[in-house]
This record gives sequence, C-alpha cells and structure tokens, in this order.
Amino acid sequence: MEPEVITVGLDGSTESLAAARWAADEAERRNAVLRLLHAWILLAAEAPDTPPDRDQNVGARQVVDRALAEVRERHPHLQIIEDLVGSEAEPALLQAAGASRMLALGSRALTAWESYVLGDVSLAVVGRAESPVVLVRGGWSANPPPPEFADRLPRSEPRIVVGVSLHGPCDPLLGFAFDAAATRGVPLQAVHGRALPVHAYVPWGVDPDVADDVTKEADGELRESLRPWQERFPEVPVQLTVLPENPTRAMVQSVPGAELLVIGRRRHRPPFAPRVGPVAHAAIHHVTCPVAVVPHD
Repeated sequence: MEPEVITVGLDGSTESLAAARWAADEAERRNAVLRLLHAWILLAAEAPDTPPDRDQNVGARQVVDRALAEVRERHPHLQIIEDLVGSEAEPALLQAAGASRMLALGSRALTAWESYVLGDVSLAVVGRAESPVVLVRGGWSANPPPPEFADRLPRSEPRIVVGVSLHGPCDPLLGFAFDAAATRGVPLQAVHGRALPVHAYVPWGVDPDVADDVTKEADGELRESLRPWQERFPEVPVQLTVLPENPTRAMVQSVPGAELLVIGRRRHRPPFAPRVGPVAHAAIHHVTCPVAVVPHD
C-alpha cells in the first residue's frame, strides 16, 4: 500500500511556512509523504542545464526551497515531494486536495470588515475541496482560556476540539476528529452550542429551568452521536461541552488552548448560499489555532 500524501500549498508567506511546519509534523506522525506545492501560472518549461541567470522559474523554486530547508531541519528523514505547477493557485490546490489525505494552507488574520467582504484563495479552496483543509496561522500558539470561562470549560491539557451541530449525519467530521486525537494521544473535546428558545428569556434574564432542559436534551443527543465513535476509539478520552449559546459563540468560547479545531462544511448547500457556513467562517478568520475544515454530507 502506498503511503498517504499530505499536501501543503506554498506562496512564500510566513503563514504558508507555518502551514509547511504543521503539515510536516502531521506527515511524520502518520508516516505519510509530504508534498510541497507551489503553483505559478507563468512557470516556464526549461531544460535541466539552463544557466541560473536565465532561469525564469528561480522565484518559484526559491519558495519551495525555503520551505524544504525549514522542514528538513525538523524532519531529516521525512519523505518529501517538491511540486512546481504551472497553473493558477486555486485549481492546482483543489486538484492536489483530491489526491491527498489533507491539504494544509496558510491563513492570515483579517479585520472584522475584511473577514466578511474579502475572499482569498484559502477560503475558495476550503469551500470546494473534497478532502479536509487545515488552515494555519503564522506563529500561532495555544492561548490560555478567558478567565470568565475557566471554570466552565476543560482546558487543563492539550486537546482536539470538534464542533458538532447535531443537524444531521457528520461521520467524516467525527472520524477526522477522533483520528486526530488518537494519533496525538490527547483528549477530544466535543462542543455543541444550542441557542435558547424565545420563551427562555424573561424580564430578569434567562429562565434557569428552561436553559437546563435545553442543555440536558442537547447533551443526550451529543452523547448518542458520539457513542459509535467512542466504541471505535476507546483509547480517546472524550469531554462533552454543551453551552446554551449560538453555535458560533460556543465554538469561540471553547477553543482557546486547543491544538486543533475541527469543524464541518456541508458539501451540498442551498443555491446561492455561501459555500462555508457561519461557524466555519468565524473559525477561519478569528480562531488562532490550526483549523481543520472537513467536508461532509
């Protein structure tokens, strides 16, 4: 059986180098092959003996060479493929994603305005790729939990966080999350946010009985959804977090300190709807740890 391939898209940015480091660590962990891919539409066909001063592709080669040198220093025995593609970035990355276990891309932080009006290659690829896409910030680090949530959310140890909507089957999402936790030997925290119904709000705030009923119902549904995967991965400790919040806020509250956030993207969305839902959109632009977006039906 041929080893799996993990591809990282390179553009020479600090963020893409961070993605290369993350992808190399993941490839080493899984005994996979790392592909360093750089797509440049002006890539020229040249003879092997072309003099350096006449090499039109020198800039493209430097992008890959820089990533290769950094990865080799950390993983001297890792099997690596260097791939220069004469194409626009988006189609090249989508094709690579289809032939890879996962695709890693650099992701830059955006302002609140930019995050809703600007698209980029990473967002376009996330919305169309048929395999998981992992977005990595430049220089990301695990942050401590906000003090106001420290007593509500378990963050005392490294973990994988997965956001579960419970609106339908999401086996690829849960499979990816449990596998990520098992591969790293860390717990999995499953997070579900459920907005309270209108009648939960009373003049003095929130009716605690209604909030408790909603939380208990969601907790039972979450446990049932996770049960087959816990049986398949008995070695993975699972922490359940159910919050009476909208899903986006629940995810943002739960993720600080995580090694990886895993969220889903439905392949089949209504016509004219965004390819990426609101929770994934918020995570892509505002969460600092690596974010894995997993397509599922």
